[in-house]
Amino acid sequence: MGEQQGGREAWEALVATARRTVSDGLVVGTSGNVSVRVGDTVLVTPSGVPYDRLTPDDVTGVDLDGRQVLGTLVPTSELPMHLAVYRATDAGAVVHTHAVHATAVSTLVAELPTVHYMTAALGGPVRVAPYATYGTEELAENTLRALAGRTGCLLQNHGTLTYGTTLDQAFDRTAQLEWMCRLWLTASSIPGLRPNLLTERQVAEAGERLRGYGRQR
Repeated sequence: MGEQQGGREAWEALVATARRTVSDGLVVGTSGNVSVRVGDTVLVTPSGVPYDRLTPDDVTGVDLDGRQVLGTLVPTSELPMHLAVYRATDAGAVVHTHAVHATAVSTLVAELPTVHYMTAALGGPVRVAPYATYGTEELAENTLRALAGRTGCLLQNHGTLTYGTTLDQAFDRTAQLEWMCRLWLTASSIPGLRPNLLTERQVAEAGERLRGYGRQR
């Protein structure tokens, strides 16, 4: 009973997070997807269903091999990418979006320039995973390489992917990544000027301070 209740609460939190990606302008329609791990089960948004229509009875879940174990709705087409992250990291939740500014940056550079110290919150300079068709194992593999030592990356001509120990953390990292991309695009748009970038040492120092952020003394 307790496990079932925990799964229901996790599903409700997942739906709420998916709806936030829409209300915060990170996705349009049913683009993007969200997942959360509960034990050996991954709850994931279904394919092609608007988030505002999802109910507590629409819970959709798979095991780590991708076999559906909960629900009847078809899991997101990006399932291979989500499962690859869970297998390779300690992720508790994954958020994938088609955020406008981040996607724009993914078409311009191979790595997001270090325009702000929040770069450290994602583990360092954010890489761009080379383009591959959505929903493929190739995209999943490209994403894992871009995530090495990081908790977020850009997907070339596609969007973003971040993960965290919780849904809130994964979402916050996505929001921070989109904000940094918007910041860099804005600063880069001034004719005759180039944005000042942080050094590797400055980013590392920020990372040390961020590790203690929010902790009680």
